[in-house]
Amino acid sequence: MTDPAHDTSDFRRQRTTGIAGIAAASLFAAALWLGIDYSMSPLPGMDSLGARMLLTLKCCCVAVLFCLVTGVEAVAHERLTSPAFDPLVGFETRRLRVNQRYLQNTVEQIIVFAAALFGLAAYSPDGSAMRAVVATTVLWIVARAAFWLGYQRSAAMRGLGAPGMAVSMFVLLYVTSRFGGEIAGTVGAIVPLAVFFAIEAVLFWGTRPVKKD
Repeated sequence: MTDPAHDTSDFRRQRTTGIAGIAAASLFAAALWLGIDYSMSPLPGMDSLGARMLLTLKCCCVAVLFCLVTGVEAVAHERLTSPAFDPLVGFETRRLRVNQRYLQNTVEQIIVFAAALFGLAAYSPDGSAMRAVVATTVLWIVARAAFWLGYQRSAAMRGLGAPGMAVSMFVLLYVTSRFGGEIAGTVGAIVPLAVFFAIEAVLFWGTRPVKKD
């Protein structure tokens, strides 16, 4: 008898659904980011590094409020209204488990997001360039909401939030490349990217499905 938890066909179906969700969400995310970046008016008073860092801090505060604090609140409300009030009894509903996983995932991703956002602000010299910081913040918040709502529907639909991690990663790659270029010119800009993608290739290779004889 096949174990439902390890049903290969179910895994493949979920993976196909998840990939389709990621593709659709990525198109929406690109349109959202570009729409904000190109349609928003340049931000005033952004010529100094201090002003840009302050705006970035405010953006991080908004992201923490709407993504992290709401996750904490969701778990807290679940515990206040069910036997899960005592975490040691082991009572968990599916919604509580999803909320806990969302919260843990957000804690992990918000570190990546914040580092990327401050780095982006450091390389955004004026109010026009700082629109990218706002666009990245809005996209990340929307992606977190999509991840959460999608996860409530099914594990596969959590892929709707993938653009949030993607935008943080792309920004970090940009910042790292710019920093490397400052230190060692063109070589310094290319080498960090090459190393990162080499690591990604190793990870893909190491986790590829192994065909059984």
